[in-house]
Amino acid sequence: MEKEITLQQAQERVDHWIKTVGVKYFGELTNMTILMEEVGELARLMSRTYGEQSFKESDKNRELGDEMADVLWVLICLANQTGVNLTDALLKNFEKKQIRDKDRHQQNEKLKK
Repeated sequence: MEKEITLQQAQERVDHWIKTVGVKYFGELTNMTILMEEVGELARLMSRTYGEQSFKESDKNRELGDEMADVLWVLICLANQTGVNLTDALLKNFEKKQIRDKDRHQQNEKLKK
């Protein structure tokens, strides 16, 4: 199994899988709803792993990485459907944060505690 994959490769592989195995993409609004469902599953596992909630039997064999990958998969589907190049978008986002938040967090007293 591969050890690394670029965002572009991930987008291409998800697209290939959807078109060959998955038949076609669900509609954008359906995928948005599925994304929220997957985020909820991740949140549930996070609250049981790091929060105060106890595990239910149905939660016990779930893995954080798998839940995060489910979120990423659906996000990639949405990017593919809407023509978003995630590599470009992430690079632009890094640039935006570097400019907008350059000093913001160092000056945040709440983070110094």
